[in-house]
Amino acid sequence: MHFATLPANLAHVREEIAAVQRAHGLTGPVRIVAVTKGHEPAAARVAVEAGLRDLGENRVQEALGKLDALADLDASWHLIGHLQTNKAKHVPGRFAMVHSIDSLRVAEALEQAMARRAPGTPLPVLLQVNVAGERQKGGCAPEEATALLEGIAGMPHLALRGLMTMAPFTDDESDQRRAFAGLRRLRDALATRGHDLTELSMGMSGDYRAAVAEGATILRLGTVLFGERPA
Repeated sequence: MHFATLPANLAHVREEIAAVQRAHGLTGPVRIVAVTKGHEPAAARVAVEAGLRDLGENRVQEALGKLDALADLDASWHLIGHLQTNKAKHVPGRFAMVHSIDSLRVAEALEQAMARRAPGTPLPVLLQVNVAGERQKGGCAPEEATALLEGIAGMPHLALRGLMTMAPFTDDESDQRRAFAGLRRLRDALATRGHDLTELSMGMSGDYRAAVAEGATILRLGTVLFGERPA
């Protein structure tokens, strides 16, 4: 698979982002994390060649294999899937950001790993919040966010940058926007308590337009860029 359509797909996505922002009077930057989960390492190389330096993986083990195979690639890798505490030791020095901190236990494991292996610059992290309230989705409940944020804020090797969520699996844009608006409102409420949360990681291939309309700063896009994943 050569991903020949990726540059055209990316151009279309950027046009869509610009159109949504114009329609809603938004001007802030929107960063695209190209999700290479399930694809061969060549996908990451093509993405970087197309100008996408932020690459996302769901699973630590799959990501580590690609990182080793693509050691020469000038890219920043994001862990966007659930982080098991026993895998936290693999994060320092390999990932530029972790989007999926959903419990104090996970944060503590990552803090300890960073303290041992990369004690210099703190690792940017996002708190994953289950705004939709769906049992099958990861993330803390919105009412737990304040306590978690305050716990993470006391960890010197983690730098809390914002929030992440996933919308319900639906084609109904109003439902998608309701979830994304919920994350934005939560971010704004937490900001009044002194938390500087600039990033809103929300929006995937099927709902990124709704996410942009609600103020997303990071989109996690796979299929819309690379096509369907191999079975």
